[in-house]
Parts: sequence; C-alpha cells; structure tokens
Amino acid sequence: MQLKEMDAAQLRKLQSELQKQYQEWQQKGLNLNMSRGKPCKEQLDLSMPMLDIKETQAADGTDARNYGVLDGLPEAKAFMADFMAVPEANVIVFGNSSLNIMYDTVMRAYVFGVLPGSTPWKDQGQIKFLCPVPGYDRHFGVTEAFGFELIEVPMTENGPDMDVVEALVADDAQIKGIWCVPKYSNPQGYTYSDETVRRLAAMPTAAADFRVFWDNAYCVHHLDMAHPAQLLDFLAECAAAGQPERPYIFGSTSKITFPGAGLAAFAGGPETVKYVKKLMASQTIGHDKLNQLRHIKFFGNLDGLLAHMAKHAAILQPKFQMVADTLQKELGGLGCADWTTPQGGYFMSFNTWPGLAKKVVAMCKEAGVELTGAGATYPYGVDKEDKNIRIAPSMPPLADLQQAAELFCLCVKLASVEKLLAETR
Repeated sequence: MQLKEMDAAQLRKLQSELQKQYQEWQQKGLNLNMSRGKPCKEQLDLSMPMLDIKETQAADGTDARNYGVLDGLPEAKAFMADFMAVPEANVIVFGNSSLNIMYDTVMRAYVFGVLPGSTPWKDQGQIKFLCPVPGYDRHFGVTEAFGFELIEVPMTENGPDMDVVEALVADDAQIKGIWCVPKYSNPQGYTYSDETVRRLAAMPTAAADFRVFWDNAYCVHHLDMAHPAQLLDFLAECAAAGQPERPYIFGSTSKITFPGAGLAAFAGGPETVKYVKKLMASQTIGHDKLNQLRHIKFFGNLDGLLAHMAKHAAILQPKFQMVADTLQKELGGLGCADWTTPQGGYFMSFNTWPGLAKKVVAMCKEAGVELTGAGATYPYGVDKEDKNIRIAPSMPPLADLQQAAELFCLCVKLASVEKLLAETR
C-alpha cells in the first residue's frame, strides 16, 4: 500500500513503529561515511603493484626523471587517447587531476580567451554557464569560483534536456559553456543518447566561444563489463558538425589507480590543442613522466586497463546491487521516493518527496551515517525542491553498507509519514 493511501490512524501507528526502530538504530553507535564516491581499500589494493615499477626510460629514449616533454610521453599520449577514444594528436597528458585541468581550462578562457584573438571571458561582462541538474558539485564549484551565473538545466535519461539547452544558448551570448558527465552521469548514472550528443555538437549558439566541458570521468567504469554503455565520439561529432573546437574533453585514472596520483588528460580540437600547449609552455616544463611510465608499464594497453576495471566491477557491483535491492525491498510500492539503478559510475540518485532531503540526511547523521549534503547536486548547493540525495556505495564494506542502506530507508519512511501527518492536521 502506498503511504498516501493510508488514513491518519494507520499513519500514526506506522509512525510509532518507525520511531521505535529509529531509536534502536541510534543506540547502535554507528560511524559510517557514504558522503563521497571514494574507492574502497580493496580497490586501491588492486594498483599497489604499480608502486614497484622503477622504469625511467621512455620508448623513444627520454629519461623520465628529467625535465621536458610538455604534452606527455608518446606512449602515455597513445594510451590516454585509447582510454578517451580520441585521436592521439588531440591529446595532452597533464598531471594527476582532471578537476585541476578543468579549473585551468576555465582560467585560460577567462584570462586569455578560448583561441588566439578571441576576447577573454573576463572582459565580456557577466558570464553564464549551464549546469545539468542534479549534477556534480565540484563542477559547479569551479564556475561559481569565477563568479559565473549558473543556470540549471533539467537532466533526462538521455542527458540534458536539449530543448532547454538549445533555446538558452541560441539567444544568450553570455552563456559560454555547459558541464557534461556524458557516461554514467554523476549522480544518476545516465549515458547520453546519440541524439543528445549530436545536438550538443551541432546546435547553433549565440556565443562564438561557447564550449562543452565533456568530463568523461566514468568512461570505463562499467558495473556490467559484458554490457557496457555506448557513447558516441563527441570530438568526431563536433568536427562533422563544423564545430571542431567546441569540445573540451577530460579524463583520468583517478578512480582506476590512485585518486590524486593517477593520470589525467585533455583532448580538444586541433587549434585548441595547439593554443593550450602554447599557453602551457609558460606554466610548466612538463608533468610527472615517471608516473606516466608507471601507468603504461602497469596496464600495457587498453585491454590491460579493461581487465583491471573488471576487478573493480567485481568489488563494486555487489555493493550497488545490494543498495538497489534494499531500496526496492523497503521503499518499493510506498510511493514516497524514486531512484536510479545505474549500470556504471560511482553514484545513485535518490529523490524523496519535495522538502524532505535535508531532513533525511540529518536523521541519518544523527544515527551515525554520513551522506552527501542535500543540495550538493545543485548549483550553489541549493536544491529548490529539497528532494535529491546522492548515494555513494563504493567506500564502505558490504556489511556496513547494508546497515547504512537499511537506516537510510527507515529515515525516508519516517520522514515521509511525518510529512503526511503534518499535512492532515
């Protein structure tokens, strides 16, 4: 029976039962953290043999211990090109953080413009940026730090609502970009449809310097290795649509090897890559080539990487499945929530009834389970409907995760019942 079908007496009885259960959970003294999508210890252990690699000489004879090679060792560029599914000529290998590359990419456009001769964004008045929601808080934080006006765009199962996106960018030259997590999106786990990718590549924009920030963070993070999601080649689609410089593509191995010590790379159109390398020359002499070699020797090639990802999937898939099963068992049929069941990535997106997300997160915290703050998946940390919660199953051990999921469901039910009772008074 759905909660809304219960009468006041039934709701009060259920409330009493749920309150008793909640008090029992509070007495357990839990201290569990599901607030961010961090790899667990078992995942990190998978890459420990990499630290035993002592290679110092690249295939072309370059001594990786020394200065030089601004855009990455050739074998590192080739590897990251295969990883990101783009041509090697369009790749620059940076350091260990794709978020750092994104920040620097915004900074370059802000200070110097997107290409030689273009007007820097800082000299164009109030800049605006599109933010598909719910989305990735750290993306929004980058553009917020520059003082951009962040405009929400609804997400669908096929990606951003393209009718909304196309209408906005066609009329407003101050809109300079859009954040995208095109494969296994954060937090829903959606993959952009072919139509969405083509529309993003071809859509007319009032701003000649409009750019798509394509954070393909989860391009190989499949939970079902036998049936991976398929994503169109955005770089190729942009070139075919006559917009070769539109894409800014980012990728890294941070959740594959070691967060903060992986390989991160950028890809873009030919003129963009040339321009970025020119500006980089005054910023650095080169990034960590020893780390580049470690990764190449450890994985060998894309097949080696995918074999490694199968080991990650074996650890993660049971956790995601358990959470999905618990949500269905405890909340299915009650009509008080909806959620996604992704086939890859690191998150699940959960919606309460409007006005309850903050309450549910607070109740979980009071009982010893830390969740991502309600509102984090929206620009400025404000979810106007107060309903979205990002669930991150990766970090806790399975037994702890089971407890966290059960407590979470209890809090959702109790908050929902209390909302209905308050509305009947």
